[in-house]
Order: sequence, then structure tokens, then C-alpha cells
Amino acid sequence: MGDSSASYIHLVHHLIEECIIFNMSKEECMEVLSKHANIKPIITSIVWKELEKENREFF
Repeated sequence: MGDSSASYIHLVHHLIEECIIFNMSKEECMEVLSKHANIKPIITSIVWKELEKENREFF
């Protein structure tokens, strides 16, 4: 599971970055990824929070 989990998280990370490019809020991003990429909002939220921790100056 390890490698596929890492690639899934990387995918979610990439999609969140795409949402940010389009100036979406966290909530908008969770909704869009749920609707169009079938990613559960909780997953998007967790990855988003980790990105915030790693990039405090950006967020």
C-alpha cells in the first residue's frame, strides 16, 4: 500500500495546487475534487492542512 498511498497523496497535492492557481478556497477545492476527481473532502482537507504546515508563509 505504501507506494500507491504516496502517489495518491501526491496526486491530491497536485490537484490542490491547481485549485490554488485558480484562486479557489479550501472549501471550493474540496467540493471540486469531490465532484470531478472522486476524492473525499476529508482527504483534500488533510492534505491541504499539511501543505499549510509546510508553507506557512504562503498561506
